[in-house]
Amino acid sequence: MNAWYGVVGLSVLGMAIACGGSSSPSPSPTPTPTNPTLTAPGVDSPADDTQLDTLRPTLIVRNGTSTVAGTRTYEFQISDSSDFASSTAPVAGLAVTVTQTGVAEGAGGTTSFTPASDLQPSTRMYWRARVSQGSATSGWSATAQFRTKLVGFNRGGELYDPLIHGETIGARSGSTTFMGARGLRIDNNTSWVRYQLQRTLTSGEISVEVEGLQPNGPGMKSRIFSMMDGGGNLFRSKFLFNVQYRGVRGNPDNAISYKVLMGDEDLKYEPSFSQRAAGVRMLNPSTAYLWTATWGSEFHLTVREGVNGPVIYDRTQDTSGTYNPSPHTAYLGANDAAQESGSLPGAIYRNFWVGDRPRPATLGSAVETP
Repeated sequence: MNAWYGVVGLSVLGMAIACGGSSSPSPSPTPTPTNPTLTAPGVDSPADDTQLDTLRPTLIVRNGTSTVAGTRTYEFQISDSSDFASSTAPVAGLAVTVTQTGVAEGAGGTTSFTPASDLQPSTRMYWRARVSQGSATSGWSATAQFRTKLVGFNRGGELYDPLIHGETIGARSGSTTFMGARGLRIDNNTSWVRYQLQRTLTSGEISVEVEGLQPNGPGMKSRIFSMMDGGGNLFRSKFLFNVQYRGVRGNPDNAISYKVLMGDEDLKYEPSFSQRAAGVRMLNPSTAYLWTATWGSEFHLTVREGVNGPVIYDRTQDTSGTYNPSPHTAYLGANDAAQESGSLPGAIYRNFWVGDRPRPATLGSAVETP
């Protein structure tokens, strides 16, 4: 009896020992991934407000930091607006807003990005960047700015010439002088700059900033700008189009005026004497004025004191006929000094636009003081 119980007890004990020997410790739980804490990248280059000589700048930031190891990518934004909001339509084929994500972090402590297409020229641009890792994203870097290459263009429906960098896309005739950031000066009434448009614009806008305008000038019908067909003389063109700041014997003196022919002398549009008298202005030669004329079913001329200052002249006149010069040429000044007064001596021009729509709001902003 006792021996049997002893055998059984040993068997049970052996089974217990065997079972205990085959067990292993429970695995440790996998740690929950920790979201990294990221610091924003720092703007490195170009230096803030640099005037660049390219339309595809390389933007460089100092890399952001992370509390954990891992792959990081960057997002770059470029805009012609400091708040990076949607902008007005740029010139066709040129960008004013760019967003690029997924830029791999660079070695050596910096990361760079170059736009794949041209930015709008002569434009003040703003840019910033931020870094991402997994689902975490840093704040934005400080916002910096640069100015794109000062260059003009002449394409179908759009012509632009900044005129402040010692060159022009137009053809100069007579005596003209580049005045640095102020623009190009027409030195006498027989000088001008001529532009051959790529196609005829039956409606559109012509605008330019002008300084050096003073009362009691020598030309009774001095032209600020003009347009015509390809003939040799504005005065004889059936598509004569000019905007004037009249001088002595200007009927009356110092009047802002204009004259437009829509293909025939019977389709002539200009202000009456009383309307010219209402447009007499004593302009300041040290002030830049923005002159803007539009044409189509009506002619509309405004003169603004400063680029964004008050409007000092505003007149609209309904028109008939079609403005259809072929070829279509535009002038700073005019080529008709023999019959009329020609160009306005001493006028200094910058930011010249002729297009089938208004000049994009930020085109030329690189020329302006912020």
